[in-house]
Amino acid sequence: MSSAGRSGHRWRKIRANHRAMCQARNAPCWLCGQQIDYDAPANAAESYEADHFHSVSTHPQLANDPENLRPSHSGCNRSRGNKAIDTDAWVQSEVWD
Repeated sequence: MSSAGRSGHRWRKIRANHRAMCQARNAPCWLCGQQIDYDAPANAAESYEADHFHSVSTHPQLANDPENLRPSHSGCNRSRGNKAIDTDAWVQSEVWD
C-alpha cells in the first residue's frame, strides 16, 4: 500500500476509534499542549488529526498501530511533517533548589 497508515477501511476505523477516545477525555494536542476543537471541520488548523509518533515514512510497520497515534491539531501535525520528535528538547540542564 503506497499510503500505508493513511487510507483504507482499517485506517479509517483506527482513526475513528482514536478520535472518539481522545474526544471523550478532551485530550489536548500532544505537540503544543493546547485544546483541540473536536467540532472543527476537517483540515481546519485547530481540528483533530491523528499524528503518528513515529513517522509512517520511517516506520511503515507502525502505520496502523493505535499505540503509535497521538492527538494533534491539524496545523501542528502538518507543520511537524515527518520530522522526528526531539525527546531531549525539554531536559532540565541543571538542578534548581
